[in-house]
Amino acid sequence: MERLSQRRTDPVTGERYHTTFRPAPTPAIQARLRQNPRDSEENIEKRVEAYYRNAKELEDFYEDAFYVNADQDPHVVFEFIESCIIKPLPCKKV
Repeated sequence: MERLSQRRTDPVTGERYHTTFRPAPTPAIQARLRQNPRDSEENIEKRVEAYYRNAKELEDFYEDAFYVNADQDPHVVFEFIESCIIKPLPCKKV
């Protein structure tokens, strides 16, 4: 929630900031930052709820899918995904 709800964008430069992890460098920039309406806590909660509502059906449909721990070095994540793709996922016919 914190990661998403505190994202901000500078409408002048398009640069992205985070109020905690990457704050704007000057008060002038900070004053003009805008939050995307999708990043409000209420909208994030709705998206998370929709995810959990649909996750079981997706897991059943993609029963041979694999779990990716993306909380690692990007190169490690890429290599893991690449190794899984070598053996492609079968598709269910709808």
